[in-house]
Amino acid sequence: MQSGTPRNATGNATGIGTGIAIGFAAVVVAVLVIVSVGNWERVGDTGISVNGWIALVLGVIATLVVGGGLMALIFISNRRGYDEPPGGGR
Repeated sequence: MQSGTPRNATGNATGIGTGIAIGFAAVVVAVLVIVSVGNWERVGDTGISVNGWIALVLGVIATLVVGGGLMALIFISNRRGYDEPPGGGR
């Protein structure tokens, strides 16, 4: 049974709403990049102190640890079957 609605890889119908959402997200990202570049140029040449570099490094490390931990929890949860509906069926 072939319908005129395009379907994605999982068989779900894709429509104009998906295109609008992707377009809107692209416009938001473009605006944020433009604003960020403008702010960066407006600040000018500024230096980062040793304390600033330490805070930056610790922030990056903490972000990576939290992200890795959350991904590990998702992986473990999926492997142990915690994501399955009650009764074992899908």
